[in-house]
Amino acid sequence: MMTKPFLNRRRVLLAALALGAAAQPALAQDSVLRFAWWGGGARHQATLKAIAAFERKNPGVKIKAEYMGFNGYLERLTTQIAGGSEPDVMQINWAWMAMFSKRGNGFTDLNQYKQVLALDQFSAEDLAMGTVAGRLNALPVSYSARVLLWNEAAFKRAGVPLPTTWDELFATGKQFRQKLGDQAYPLDGELYDMMLLAQAYVQQKYGTPYVDPKLPQVAMSPAAALEWVQIYKKLIDGHVATPLKLRASLGGAEKATEQQQDWVVGNWAGNFTWDSSIGLRESTLDKQQKLTLGDFPTLPGAKNSGMFGRPTVMFALGRNSKKAEIAAKLINFLLCDPEAALILGRTRGVPLVDAQYQLLVKEKKLPELELRAYEQIKKQKLAGNIALPSPLFEHARMQKFMREVFETIAYGKTSDQDAATRLIEDGNALLRRIK
Repeated sequence: MMTKPFLNRRRVLLAALALGAAAQPALAQDSVLRFAWWGGGARHQATLKAIAAFERKNPGVKIKAEYMGFNGYLERLTTQIAGGSEPDVMQINWAWMAMFSKRGNGFTDLNQYKQVLALDQFSAEDLAMGTVAGRLNALPVSYSARVLLWNEAAFKRAGVPLPTTWDELFATGKQFRQKLGDQAYPLDGELYDMMLLAQAYVQQKYGTPYVDPKLPQVAMSPAAALEWVQIYKKLIDGHVATPLKLRASLGGAEKATEQQQDWVVGNWAGNFTWDSSIGLRESTLDKQQKLTLGDFPTLPGAKNSGMFGRPTVMFALGRNSKKAEIAAKLINFLLCDPEAALILGRTRGVPLVDAQYQLLVKEKKLPELELRAYEQIKKQKLAGNIALPSPLFEHARMQKFMREVFETIAYGKTSDQDAATRLIEDGNALLRRIK
């Protein structure tokens, strides 16, 4: 027969066990972080491996991976943020801060977690790219800019030297057509690519991009906007760049260059693209082709290269995260830890943190062509020749508007002057609405 003290002790023990059992699910739930990103297969696989490494270093912490392709990601994130159910850590585009954090309070201020973030690994300029209204909204993973890639083999077949100036670039169209036929173009790119290339010329000549970097207004003068339209047309009408109508007839106007058969066999001999896309462009070329990095053409006396550069992607911490400190530790691990660098490689571009970059160079993880592009961009950036664009330039509504204007140009549905007027007047009206 059990004594009364024994029964009391037994009840206490059972109560404690029951309480512990009830607490376990809650404790497990509290240790789960949500991490969202978009990308392709290589990025997904590498990030999942990096997550596993972080979990090994932080026993009891579990990361719930929420990943997908780019299509639909922004829409999903917009819904989550609006409902206060955003992930703890999220991959964002730099320009999205203008949509989600106009006053700097859309994400957690990372300055609050300096104790777990190696902010000294970032330059003042790097931190400024993620700062809104004095709050550090996000940290850049990498920095990317537009570069010119040329197929050396195709240019040799055409008997044309690689262009180094704007005049040489404009002359290549006629030369390619004469030597290789109507199907041969020196340059391929989607509509947006050619808009950016034309903007680079205008920015070099007039000193301003389309949208003011600091104010919600068009920075181009009427004369500059007109020349923006005319340079775009010069690229197309001069047989330098593939026309929008041609691309549309070959499976879609926005079909990626590396998926175009004319690129694969060298009929289309160049591309104006992000340096982070070099591997993709190289991946489908047949054995007779050879890709190289081109010089970025610059007008004499230009004070700005017009090279379009900005953070490739960024990591932000959800404003409603209840586990902000451990979430900040995850961001720091992904951006600064040597083990993470070797796992992630260049799946989000060449790492911006120099220690990670140097490690990848030492371990020969960066292909030569990508290294050359990185150094070209870095040289321009350090010289102050790349101005950070306005995030409103990449706002979804602004993008839609600019594309619509240039589509009317591409299909001959408007005059140069009318298109330029729309870019100024309608552009200013739209910027005032979305600021």
